[in-house]
Amino acid sequence: MSDDVRFGLSRSVTLPGPLRLDRGNLLSPVDIAYETYGALDADGGNAILICHALTGDQFVASDHPITGKPGWWTRMVGPGKPIDPARHFVICANVLGSCMGSSGPASVNPATGEPWGMSFPVITIRDMVRAQAMLLDHLGVGVLRAVVGGSMGGMQALSWPATFPDRVRAAVVIASTARHTAQNIAFHEVGRQAVMADPRWQGGDYYASGEPPTAGLAVARMAAHITYLSEAGLTEKFGRRLQAREAKSFGFDADFQVESYLRHQGISFVDRFDANSYLYITRAMDYFDLAEEHGGMLANAFRATAARFCLVSFDTDWLYPTAESRSIVHALNASGAAASFVELSSPYGHDAFLLESPELNRVVDGFLRSVA
Repeated sequence: MSDDVRFGLSRSVTLPGPLRLDRGNLLSPVDIAYETYGALDADGGNAILICHALTGDQFVASDHPITGKPGWWTRMVGPGKPIDPARHFVICANVLGSCMGSSGPASVNPATGEPWGMSFPVITIRDMVRAQAMLLDHLGVGVLRAVVGGSMGGMQALSWPATFPDRVRAAVVIASTARHTAQNIAFHEVGRQAVMADPRWQGGDYYASGEPPTAGLAVARMAAHITYLSEAGLTEKFGRRLQAREAKSFGFDADFQVESYLRHQGISFVDRFDANSYLYITRAMDYFDLAEEHGGMLANAFRATAARFCLVSFDTDWLYPTAESRSIVHALNASGAAASFVELSSPYGHDAFLLESPELNRVVDGFLRSVA
């Protein structure tokens, strides 16, 4: 196996477009940053697209260029793993609107030569999928063996067969939903308001100053991170233990370990993510409603596809609880689509799909082998 297969190829491409967005805008050109692992078979039948979550990126199984940390899904992708570059041509693209090389508010508007900022058009999950389809055209991939994603990546994995029913043979949807609830939207709005309340935000025009709204973005990340965990997991990991002290300070420093943990999450996040991108991507997630896109019936989204579906939920995930996955399965059954579903047990809440989970690996591996 070559180094390229093991460690991936990091690339970026500027596609002429235009990309028609759900809002009605035409975006052109379209920059897409992506990584690939493995090689495309002669018949083009082994391509797997991995879709990342809100704060993820294309470095699914490669060291992150900013943090130096291993890829965010090395537990799932790699030699001997369920998604194996020895068997699959693996593609992971930075989503439209993000900040790791794809077109978004932090990228340069060719019409002005300056960062887009808040003049970048508001986008949707379906717009992200259309941009990915443009990338696959560029790579010569006609039909995907599978599209795989968790959380927001799962939204994309659902949108793919609904948007391009003839280009997907299978979809793996993990810890996700077909639309955001009022509670989901409410948590995101808290984060957006935290960013926009930071004086450094400057209406989104902070790039020239070199002083991004890090305080607001850190608070947004802290609030969101709570939703990724479970109460049981937080209690097990932190409880009410104090942080590096024997007694309460009777002040507002991080007395408790959980406070210190959340502050660390917020501070480390601002080094690798753009505040405006956070606004745009959370808005795209809030707008996502697959039933609304198909006449108000979720089953209609899947009637045109012959793809097989595998859905996985976790029993402690209260962000996208098992009931959300069940409703998708019911719609798939109503549409006549082939679907399998399993709820896995984990103390780690929504983030369980990113953590060590032999059961999840077995489910994904077995499903992908059955598709092959």
